[in-house]
Amino acid sequence: MFNLKRIYLLAALCVLALTVGCASSPSVKYGDSKGVETVNTNFGSTDLQTIAEAMTRSLLESHVVLDSREPPRVTVYDVRNKTSEYIDTSAITAKIRSQLTKSGRVRFTVSTSEMQNQVDELKRQTQSGLYNTQTQTKMGNMNGAKFRVEGFIGSIVKQTKDVKDVFYNFHLSLINNETGDVEWEDEKEIRKTATR
Repeated sequence: MFNLKRIYLLAALCVLALTVGCASSPSVKYGDSKGVETVNTNFGSTDLQTIAEAMTRSLLESHVVLDSREPPRVTVYDVRNKTSEYIDTSAITAKIRSQLTKSGRVRFTVSTSEMQNQVDELKRQTQSGLYNTQTQTKMGNMNGAKFRVEGFIGSIVKQTKDVKDVFYNFHLSLINNETGDVEWEDEKEIRKTATR
C-alpha cells in the first residue's frame, strides 16, 4: 500500500515535470523581416519600415539634396513620441539615417545624443597622454552640420466595444541651422484597425 502511494506520487511528479517542461519551451521560427506584421494595432516593424522608406525617399528628392554639389551635412535630433504608447523612436531615427547614409547623398555628423561619446573620445585621445601626438585626433576639427533633422510621431486612438482604430502621423523636418529656415518637411500617415 505504501509503495503504491509512492508510485502514484512519483508518476504525478513526472507528469507535472513534463507539462511544465513542455510549456516553457515555445516553438520559435524565423519570419520575413519585410513581411507585413498585423499582430495588433500597436506601432510595429511594418510601420517603422514604411515610415523610414517614405521619409528617406522624400528627403532624397528634396531640393536640398538634389541641388547640392556635395552631400549636405546633417545632424539628427531624436524623434519625439507624442503617442500614448511606448515607441522606440531612436529605432525610427536610426533606420532613416542608415538609409540616407547608404544612399551616399547625405553626410551625417554626430547627433545630439551621440555628442557626449564624441567629446569623451576626443578627450581620451588628447588628454590621457596615452597616444602618440602624430596619430591622435586633434581637438577643434569637428565638422558642423548645416542642417538638422527633427520630427515627431503622434496618434489618435478611437475605440468601441468591437473596433479599435489607431491613426499614426509621422512628421519630419529638415531645418537650416544657420538661418532657421525649414528647407524640407514631409509626413507619413498610417491607419490600423482591429475588429473582434
